[in-house]
Amino acid sequence: MADPKGFLTTGREVAETRPVDERVKDWNEVYVPGSLLPIISKQAGRCMDCGIPFCHQGCPLGNLIPEWNDYAYREDWTAASERLHATNNFPEFTGRLCPAPCESACVLGINQPAVTIKNVEVSIIDQAWDRGDVTPQPPERLSGKTVAVIGSGPAGLAAAQQLTRAGHTVAVYERADRIGGLLRYGIPEFKMEKSHINRRIEQMRAEGTKFRTEVEVGRDVDAAKLRRRYDAVVIAAGATVSRDLPVPGRELNGVHFAMEYLPLANKVQEGDLTVSPITAEGKHVVVIGGGDTGADCVGTAHRQGALSVTQLEIMPRPGEDRNANQPWPTFPVLYKVTSAHEEGGERVYSVSTTHFEGDEDGNVQSLHLIEVEFKDGKLEQKTGTERVIPAQLVTLAMGFTGTDQANGLVQQFGVELDARGNVARDDQYATNVEGVFVAGDAGRGQSLIVWAIAEGRSAARGVDRFLTGASALPAPIRPTDRSMMV
Repeated sequence: MADPKGFLTTGREVAETRPVDERVKDWNEVYVPGSLLPIISKQAGRCMDCGIPFCHQGCPLGNLIPEWNDYAYREDWTAASERLHATNNFPEFTGRLCPAPCESACVLGINQPAVTIKNVEVSIIDQAWDRGDVTPQPPERLSGKTVAVIGSGPAGLAAAQQLTRAGHTVAVYERADRIGGLLRYGIPEFKMEKSHINRRIEQMRAEGTKFRTEVEVGRDVDAAKLRRRYDAVVIAAGATVSRDLPVPGRELNGVHFAMEYLPLANKVQEGDLTVSPITAEGKHVVVIGGGDTGADCVGTAHRQGALSVTQLEIMPRPGEDRNANQPWPTFPVLYKVTSAHEEGGERVYSVSTTHFEGDEDGNVQSLHLIEVEFKDGKLEQKTGTERVIPAQLVTLAMGFTGTDQANGLVQQFGVELDARGNVARDDQYATNVEGVFVAGDAGRGQSLIVWAIAEGRSAARGVDRFLTGASALPAPIRPTDRSMMV
């Protein structure tokens, strides 16, 4: 145990953010550079090294949290990095983007603020990169087997790295012009600077992984050709079909899916565009959807110079403390204030959009909404609560409904879908088509980055076993596993 009295003598401290009026003027990460290192060892010392560390169950990767907390407390960053990488291929991603279900399951969190596991994690990996502890790990010998991975999000990258290190020749196919999937174009720069992706990709290249960008399987490459060329295929294309809002006025100019809006802002930061074709500058912005993607739209709109930003959520506002029906160690639904919300704007709960209104040129100008409530498990509108708010830009951030089927990928492979529209798989992540596997949101449905990495690692074991008859690769989760939620 790092510090036997740490959880009694040390209070919880989190990463310091830059002042709002400073950070909304740029696209750099919101945290003060270097602010964690002076405090993180003591924060790691708050870990109680529990006899039964429920943080292991909260994290689908099975991260060895008490172990690397102990090393971080002792400032043994090399050992901490080794234990961190033992279960997680990309801790710099999860340490910045994961909502930290491990902290919700922290035993200390029963009656005190939980250990800052996420901050410790990102400190360890940042130190590892700075110290040169993150190096390529090429296989000692090649198996002679080839694998195609479709999609370069966290699930695809995790599967590719695991299979490459197992000795297989792996090629990752990505339909965008750069590797990273939603990590690249769905996550704003202020949440994770893309240099973190770039250096991890270079590590994977050095290990032997091949990357094919601007190739959409189903359109640019036929699935049958891919199956003939490779011994196995992993579908990790994500759940990229956005949930729509079929109300009058949806066709107006200025109403966009979040995944139409956010990638363009990221392309500006990549240097591909000078100005985004869809911008919030000088406009009243409405974001429909109260999740993380909605918050990303809020923060992006602030930086583009929106006149106002309003975020709408159909569900009631969550409480700030656990409800009795969401007991520890389950992941609770709590009122969360992200860095984007700190920067301004209004959040409106328990409302539903009825229709949009536009001007004579077909541009959206306003949004009509009405308050709603749940009665007997059904959502009902509250008569007399209608109102109108200005809206010259509307982003739909209501989640995703499944894997893209319009490009022909699903049909060409002939894979079966489950009742939710995801690609069906067995306990080895194999589809009904021999040699074709599925990992990540394409098989699980919309989920968290930590689940995507866990899926990629687990699917890699299934592929390795298919190719060689046995596998020493870890499989942290089963396809049927779910978050500890009620």
